[in-house]
Amino acid sequence: MTARRESTLPGTRLAASPKRPVEEPGRVAGECLCGAVHLEIEFPARWAWHDHSAASRRAHGAAYATYVGSWRKRFRVTKGIRKIIRYEDNATGTSRSFCGRCGTPLFYERTRSPHMVNVPRAILQGRTGRHPLYHVGIAELQDWTYTGGKLGPLKGFPGVVWERPRRRQRPRDDGMF
Repeated sequence: MTARRESTLPGTRLAASPKRPVEEPGRVAGECLCGAVHLEIEFPARWAWHDHSAASRRAHGAAYATYVGSWRKRFRVTKGIRKIIRYEDNATGTSRSFCGRCGTPLFYERTRSPHMVNVPRAILQGRTGRHPLYHVGIAELQDWTYTGGKLGPLKGFPGVVWERPRRRQRPRDDGMF
């Protein structure tokens, strides 16, 4: 496992002009939190999924990460390629790239799928043409993950909703035994 800064990432192309509009027809732009790195994929993405694996959970600091997959030839870093830091896990044959300035996860690659680049859905600013229908690593779903239970407003906290605890059923006292 290594972390390194690369000025030229394998299979990544810089766009001819970094002054592209945020979203052109047929392109979906994204950027890191601090704006140092911009990237884009061509529309539509290849597929989309929710990843519940421990590796993605830790890399994103969240219950799961939602990704869109793009063909490598349809993916470009348009700004900040020198700011990208790459973490490679040789044991799993994967690499994750992050903004070296703010730490935003930018893309995820697997040696077993060299023609694909996976981008966190949250950093893309427009429609991707794919809705996440798949769940990867579902066996690693954590018991604290929100799975769609009924939510209600939390009194006294505008904009906050919560999952009300289930009521325990009291044993009935019907006079028997």
